[in-house]
Amino acid sequence: MSTPHAVSPEKRLFLKERELNALLEITQAINLDPTEDSLYKIFQFTLLGQLNIRRLVLYVKEENNWHCVVSFGAGLPDFRRIPLPEVVEQSCTGSPCAVASLKLSREWEKLEMVIPVVTNGEVLAYVLIGNVHEDYVNEEATKFLETLSNILIGAIENRRLARQRVEAAAIRKEIEIAQEVQTMLFPRNLPNDSHVAVHASYVPHTAIGGDYYDVVPIDAQRFLFCVADVSGKGVPASLLMSNFQAGLRTLLRQQAELGTVVSELNNLIYRNAVSEKFITAFFGVYNRATRELEYVNAGHNSAILLSDDNEHQLLSEGTTMLGIFEELPFLHTHRVQVPLRSLLLTYTDGLTEVFDEAEGEFGEEGVLAFLRQNKYLPLPVLHRELLNAIKEFNTKGASFSDDITILSCRFK
Repeated sequence: MSTPHAVSPEKRLFLKERELNALLEITQAINLDPTEDSLYKIFQFTLLGQLNIRRLVLYVKEENNWHCVVSFGAGLPDFRRIPLPEVVEQSCTGSPCAVASLKLSREWEKLEMVIPVVTNGEVLAYVLIGNVHEDYVNEEATKFLETLSNILIGAIENRRLARQRVEAAAIRKEIEIAQEVQTMLFPRNLPNDSHVAVHASYVPHTAIGGDYYDVVPIDAQRFLFCVADVSGKGVPASLLMSNFQAGLRTLLRQQAELGTVVSELNNLIYRNAVSEKFITAFFGVYNRATRELEYVNAGHNSAILLSDDNEHQLLSEGTTMLGIFEELPFLHTHRVQVPLRSLLLTYTDGLTEVFDEAEGEFGEEGVLAFLRQNKYLPLPVLHRELLNAIKEFNTKGASFSDDITILSCRFK
């Protein structure tokens, strides 16, 4: 910048009028509520037209990163492609700095002054100016530039905060709705009669989990039970699960066979899933009269059927996970006879994928060992004690890395 010189009263009045016009332009633009990009352009043309500032570069801090949003002036490179030098952050933290004093590279030599825009002790933006008219080079003028820049950046920051509040409120509402949807998916009543007792537990990892369980009467003797786990979490997972449940119940009302139910659900998920989502699931249909269990395991954890004499079967046969292929490459339904006083446990992988300090996994063996010692506990107590067991085993205590769903059937 050139050396300051004495300014006549007439010239001083003229400069103040220009400053007032610049201030009016900026405040009117803010009140018109344009986009952030439009505000930056108005700021650029206001400094050019009213204050005769010929070169302007503006860096703004967004999410702890510096972005150049204005790069204007003859002979300047496109600073949108050039990172803000660290020396600017280190040296210009409260008051304007001369560019020459910072010893920057040649691409910065046509700029003369760096003006930090500070709010609550934090620099939110840097205004770099060059080729300034000699009438507008004194300290008072620089102060006005600081004020004008503060008004602009403050308005944009307020808009950003307001937008974040609106977005956060929308997300909270989405989560609230998805939680309500997920709660409605779970059955209100579970079988408990002279033939069988069923109990379920659900421990979500996040506000909206990706697990699902259901128990649906088919007729006087048969009911279907299902445990499923959708890849991913949040609202998309919740919506996919609601489609899954609606499809499942519609097919059961149509008296579809279990193999048809699984095949049609695969087709439904394939058509409705986004971002390569898929579902693993275990489906079982129990007949009280024949004590026969028909099942399909669709890429899910093996259900454990534990007899009265501690012999066990792992129910792992069926098909692959749902939603990956338009048509399942194979599908087999299996039937097993259920012994008297046996226990069946189905669950999602959050139950077994728990690790101790030595990186040992609780795993299927841990679940089976627990069941052998505690199979006669009332089902609600058995679930509670099993969850306590994995909490004690887990290095993180009650903080699990995934949702946990347990559904158990005691066959009398």
